[in-house]
Amino acid sequence: MDFLTFLIDFVLHVDQHLANFVASYGAWVYALLFLIIFVETGVVVMPFLPGDSLLFVVGAMCGVGLMDLGLSMGLLTLAAILGNQSNYTIGRHFGPRVFQWEQSRFFNKAAFEKAHAFYEKYGGITLVAARFMPFLRTFAPFVAGVAQMTRRKFTLFDVGGGVLWVCGITLIGYVFGNVPWVKTHLDKIIWAMILIPGLVIIGGGLKAKFKRQTG
Repeated sequence: MDFLTFLIDFVLHVDQHLANFVASYGAWVYALLFLIIFVETGVVVMPFLPGDSLLFVVGAMCGVGLMDLGLSMGLLTLAAILGNQSNYTIGRHFGPRVFQWEQSRFFNKAAFEKAHAFYEKYGGITLVAARFMPFLRTFAPFVAGVAQMTRRKFTLFDVGGGVLWVCGITLIGYVFGNVPWVKTHLDKIIWAMILIPGLVIIGGGLKAKFKRQTG
């Protein structure tokens, strides 16, 4: 329970925690941030880490000179790319062992073939869009691996999506993160960054379910 309380507090007040870490440990903050982004994107059981809000706050800290913008974007982009590669590899390696690739109550071969075809055709845009959605960005590369999306195609969109996600949100934080109104309402902005994409996902799922039922 204590860990859960700390995690919620860290997510909602990531700016304070990060500033304290920089004050205490200096350049080690880059290693910590690399680890957080890598784990969030690379370990399928850790989807709750504060990716979007963390990048925004990093940008804001770069804006006041506490961190280096170029170094931050470069390292965190690398962490995001390598994290997705790790997650994809886990899905591709353990998928066949978990489902045993045979028709059973745990594995539907026809469903797998449809998933594979979907990821080959639309998986690229799915991977890029998932970067901006908490939870979904952790599971998308894993599912791509399970669905046997080709490594070459996965890597292309992994790199593109990683650059767009990290650099885009960090630069937004760099430009707007130190605006007085933003600093005052940062906790509400963080909640919005978590809840709005989640509501979009839920709404899309409900719409698809309703369409199947009425189709």
